Formats: sequence, structure tokens, C-alpha cells
Amino acid sequence: MDILAITGPIYLVVLAGYLATRMGLFARTDMQVFGKFVLNLALPALIFNALAQRRIGEILHPAYLLSYLIGSLLMLALAYVAGRKLAGLSRTRSTFLAMGVSCSNSSFIGFPILLLMVAPVAGVALGLNVIVENLVMLPILLAMAESARDGGGPWRQAMKQSALRLMRNPMLLAVTAGLVISLAEIRLPQPVVRTVNLFAQASGSVSLFAIGGTLFGLSLSSGWQRVIPQVLAKLIGHPLAVLSIASLLPLLGVAPMAPELKAAALLMAAMPMLSIYPILAQAYGEADRSATALLICMVVSFFTLSAWMWMVRPG
Repeated sequence: MDILAITGPIYLVVLAGYLATRMGLFARTDMQVFGKFVLNLALPALIFNALAQRRIGEILHPAYLLSYLIGSLLMLALAYVAGRKLAGLSRTRSTFLAMGVSCSNSSFIGFPILLLMVAPVAGVALGLNVIVENLVMLPILLAMAESARDGGGPWRQAMKQSALRLMRNPMLLAVTAGLVISLAEIRLPQPVVRTVNLFAQASGSVSLFAIGGTLFGLSLSSGWQRVIPQVLAKLIGHPLAVLSIASLLPLLGVAPMAPELKAAALLMAAMPMLSIYPILAQAYGEADRSATALLICMVVSFFTLSAWMWMVRPG
């Protein structure tokens, strides 16, 4: 019942978006407007809030950062190569296959579950995930997507163009601003804090609502089979990769994580792909396939997450 209390509202908001679009309250194209709101305002506010209100010493744990980063990069590389070499997918589709396998829904699903399982380190784990996913994983993946969309030109030129675009990315600007505030130990005025919180609180519901609207019109009966390998790689392969790296790091002289942080890293990796996955993909023509993968992943994750939570439970 504790798990259902966390996951139930997520499915209900997605269902609300689907039903609202099906009933004609919104058009499917209206979901792009919601997506722009999430990407440009709500999600940056959430990221800024996660970093700016914590001291930098509370955020930086080398073993956690290395375990999660290396494990995620490993899954990114394996998924991209499998997409290109084994499945014969395009560069763009392989890039979003890799994104779905290596990027977790840390904020909207991961954080509430960590509050239930390892409450003392839940906030720290969220801050660390924000750093890894928004400073490293998403910039790399968006640069890969831009390179593929630019027609396969020279990698150096594509990286330069992608860097210019990414410098204006609201999520990366939010990460930078949050780290600066944290390092400078600046206390923001309460009106500013409350305004940021209002936008941050909207990010989860609006993004999930937009996902539901995007799902309207999809034929899941004919497309769900093709995303099953991606779903299993995300829900089982990603946490196993992070756990493997965490077990190897002490052999290389890195101080091991506390058991609670190790459990948090595993559970964060075991979450479904990030909720804005279809929103990011829609600009590259991959929204339908990405939304299907997200829907199947959310359903299957109820069972896989229950298993992982049983494995890392206290005692």
C-alpha cells in the first residue's frame, strides 16, 4: 500500500491527460505547449531548487557520483551500439534508445520512493542525480541528437553547434545558477524561494499530463513488443551496472558509500526513464516511440521496483 500510494497518483495524472485529450478538451498538439512550459520554466525551477537550497558539502559524494555516472555512461554506450549494430536503427533513434536506458526519473518517482526507503539521504541522492543527469548525461545525449539531426557532419562542428544551443538550455542554466548559489552560500529572499517553488511544484503534474495526452492515438498493441528490450535494460540493466561499479570502486581506492547511499544509487537507477523523455524526443520525431516505451516502463516498473525495494530493505 505504501508503494501504491506513491505510484498511484503518477498513473492517475497520466490517465487524466489521456482522457482529457480523448474527450476533446485538448488537442494532441496542445501537449507540445505543455512540454515547452515544463522544459523552459517548471523543470529548471525544480533543478535550481534542488541545488540552491543545499550546501555543496551535502551534495558531493565521490563514490556515489562515480558509481552513478560510470554506470549510466556504460548503459548509454551499450544501448547506442546495440541500436546501431544489432538492430540497425538510425543515429537519432539509437540516441533516444540510449537516453531511455541511461536516464532515470529521479525527481518525480525516485525522490518519493527514496523518502519511503532511505529518508535521511533522499535529498542528497536527488542533488547528486541532478548533477550527473543534467551536467553530463543530458548534454551528451542532446549533443548526439543534434549531431544526428544536422545530417552527420563533422563531430567537432556538431559539438560546437550543440554547445551553443545547450548554453541557452534552461535546464543547464538552472544547474549552473543552483551550484553558484550553493557554493556562495547565499540565502535567497523568501518571495524568490516561494516563486521558484510554485513553478517547481507544477513540473511533475504538467509533464505527466502532457505524457498522457501524447499517448492518445497510439496503437500500443502493435508497438509494445519492440520496446521491451529497452524497458528491461532500463529497469534491470541500469541498476546492475551502477551496483557493479559501486562494488569495484573500493578496489581502486575510492572510499565506499554508506549502505543507505548505495541503496539510493541502486534505486535511482531502477526508476523508469525520465518523465520528459517523450517531450525531449518530440523535437526529433521520436515522440510516439518514446511515449510507448515510457508507458510500458512505468507499468513494468511497479513490479521490478517492488523487487529492488525488497532487496535493499533495512536488515
